[in-house]
Amino acid sequence: VSMSRFVANICPLEESYKHILLPLAYSVVFVLGLLLNGAMLWLCCCHTKEWTCTTIYLVNLAVADLLYIFSLPLLIINYAMQDIWLFGELLCKMVRFLFYNNLYGSILLLTCISVHRFLGICYPIRSLAYKTRRLAVIGTAVSWILVLIQVLPSLIYARTGFINNRTVCYDLTSPDNFSNYYLYGMVLTVSGFLCPFLIILICYCLMIRSLIQTTGKSNLMSSAARAKSIRTILLVCGLFAVCLAPFHITRAMYLYVRVHRKPDCRLLQGATLFYKSWRPLVGLNSCFSPLLYFLSAYYTLHSQSHCQESLLLFQ
Repeated sequence: VSMSRFVANICPLEESYKHILLPLAYSVVFVLGLLLNGAMLWLCCCHTKEWTCTTIYLVNLAVADLLYIFSLPLLIINYAMQDIWLFGELLCKMVRFLFYNNLYGSILLLTCISVHRFLGICYPIRSLAYKTRRLAVIGTAVSWILVLIQVLPSLIYARTGFINNRTVCYDLTSPDNFSNYYLYGMVLTVSGFLCPFLIILICYCLMIRSLIQTTGKSNLMSSAARAKSIRTILLVCGLFAVCLAPFHITRAMYLYVRVHRKPDCRLLQGATLFYKSWRPLVGLNSCFSPLLYFLSAYYTLHSQSHCQESLLLFQ
């Protein structure tokens, strides 16, 4: 018998908080995400005459968000019924797959946008040859291929099972498979989150340095526009730090406790509480992304008084 199953057998977890917290949180994410991403797609498809590179990334980001959002009603019903899964193993696999597809697809697409903006600010002339819609399409295609490679194993690990004579859809995988899932989860954290986050962090640090150094040396951007750009950069980094980093940290701790620690029920209860309470916060990324990356860019692009700023930042 694996350590994970042994721990699960002797440490029955108190998870009644999920039956209130998760349906409420997922309902908020569903409503906000549907409205914001729907508006984002509508503005892109109906009111944008010529798509820029950023528009291509944003439309793909909205599609990834909506695929995840459409799976939330199943989770809302599941947790409202106190973890009773009514929809079969195939939909269980699809719900878990869509969560990770959205999570790591969004991260890679945001990485593409960050690199695009970095090139536009730090190398505005030399980067013109690389800031084409053709390369943006290639970038999104490569991002989706990488995401599929990363998250396809989740279809294998995700499964249904029985706990106290009730059918459940396991959050990660079944208890007897945690040892195998642990390595996959760590690789996914490094390749899907840590590496892209470091790229984004480096890009934004270099962008801030470039914006500060060009103060008084360039007429392309006003001081107000420059300050707004720096605030946006800091806000994006804050979004990653608040929504994504805690989830990956708590998930890694949870997996480690389940697989490597000797039975410690209080430690396991704490790790489970932190991980599963933070999970809905990741979904808020699908609500904030349209606000951060589209609405401000859209109105800036269509404002004649900020034409120079939009050309530098969003084309």
